[in-house]
This record gives sequence, structure tokens and C-alpha cells, in this order.
Amino acid sequence: MSVEPLSTQIHNIGYRHYDGPRLGRAYARRSLFSQSLRGAYGLGRSAKSKVLPMLLFVVMCVPALIMVAVAVATKAKDLPLDYTRYAIVLQAVIGLYVASQAPQAVSRDLRFKTVPLYFSRPIERVDYVVAKYAAMASALFILTAAPLIVLYVGSLLAKLDFTEQTKGFGQGLVSVLLLSLLFAGIGLVVSAVTPRRGFGIAAVIAVLTISYGAVSTVQAIADAQDNAGAVSWLGLFSPITLIDGVQTAFLGATSAFPGVHGPSAGQGVVYLLVVLGLIAGSYGLLMRRYRKVGL
Repeated sequence: MSVEPLSTQIHNIGYRHYDGPRLGRAYARRSLFSQSLRGAYGLGRSAKSKVLPMLLFVVMCVPALIMVAVAVATKAKDLPLDYTRYAIVLQAVIGLYVASQAPQAVSRDLRFKTVPLYFSRPIERVDYVVAKYAAMASALFILTAAPLIVLYVGSLLAKLDFTEQTKGFGQGLVSVLLLSLLFAGIGLVVSAVTPRRGFGIAAVIAVLTISYGAVSTVQAIADAQDNAGAVSWLGLFSPITLIDGVQTAFLGATSAFPGVHGPSAGQGVVYLLVVLGLIAGSYGLLMRRYRKVGL
């Protein structure tokens, strides 16, 4: 029995080297930032993914619209709520937004082991961390600054004092900028610990929201015992009370602490250093985390 030899053919399927422009790391970093920022509001994702972030955005803005309507209708001489107090009052909404969006920004990449694909080239670990951090902070700034813009525009329509309202608006923007950087860093660090999105959501809520409730309760007890000094220092142990302390000391805000016992200027320096330290520490921990996963 004879066996016929196998015939072999070589096909030219047209592969060739890419000769077009190579946009490099900066373009990749911008693209990752843009994609992450859009994703924080469900853009480019399923319709179901858009519901919660858009709903929370509306919830943040509706009280501002109501305040503006009341101020215009009653010809009030001032807004019902200071610009610097707005985010403090709605801190639960902000915490829920961070808890829902920070895990989706980083946990899915870890869970499905897609992060190494980002690093095939040309992007590096620092580009990934910077893009994700900047995107989350920008999404939070949009969430917290939008109602302040509504308040500011409404105050001008109500013909309130331009200088006073502009100053308050500027102070409010500085406050929410710090808040956005702090909350974004904490949310991403907590979320990057686990690839499970559900665990990340629960952990972020615990750190941002439950810590505020615990600190506020202990502050109320200290205030009832006429221990004003303890009220001021206890604010160092919750992210939102840290922001409250900074804006009370440096941005002319009225403290939301029990008994209005906000930090003094000297204590405010400690508050500011802790906030900046947490922001820098969050960045450092993210860099370390992604080094450990082999990036």
C-alpha cells in the first residue's frame, strides 16, 4: 500500500508592518482617562449601567434647583444653604456614588485579569494609576460642582450680591475639589483590594459613610459633655469631617460639627496635612497594589 506524500503550500495573507503614526503613552493615557470618566456615568455601557450614576447626579442637583426656585420666588436676600455646606449635607449621596463607581473602575479589570493587556505597550503602571485616579476625581468633581453652579446661576438670577456669591462659589469649588481628590483616592484604594465588586461596594460604604456616622455620634457625646476640644479633634477620623474641618478653618465655612465646634486655624493646618497625606498615600498605595499584581 503506497502513501501519497502530503503537499505543502505557503500562502501570502498580506501581513505587513504598521507604518502609521504611533501616538505613544500620552495618547493611551488620555484614552484610558476618557474611557474611565465616561464609564463613571455609564456612557458607552449598557442602559442599566447608566441608571444609578445618572439618578445620583439628579439627586445631587434637585435640592439646588429647589433652593434657587425658592430664592427667586420669595426674593430672598441669601441662599438657604452655603456653597460649602452643600456637599456636607448630601455626603450620603456622594458616598453612594463612590461606592457604586469606584469598584467598576478597577475591580473588573482585576477580576477578569484584563489589566496586563493595558501594559502590553506603550502604557505603564503609572499611566494606568494616574488615568484611573484622575477620571474618578473628575467624575466626583462633576457630581459635586454641578449643583454649586446651579446655586450660583440661581443667585445671580435672584439678584443677590454678586461679590458675596462669587466668593462663596469659589470657596465651594475649592472644597469639593479637595473632597473629590480625597474620596476618589480612598474609593479606588479600597476597591482595588478585591476583584469582587460587591465586596468593594460594601467596603467603600463602610469607610466613607459609616465612619461619618460613628464620628458624628462620638462628637455629639463629647459636645453633650462640654468637651469642645474633643469635638474638633475627633473630626480627623472621617473623610467628610476632614473636609468640613478644612473648609471651616480656611474657607470661611460654618462648621457642621455638633455645637459648631469647628477646628481653629492651628488645628486646621493638621486637618489639611491629613487630607493631603491621605491623597498622596492613596496614590502610593495604588501604585504598590498594581506592582503586586504583576504590572
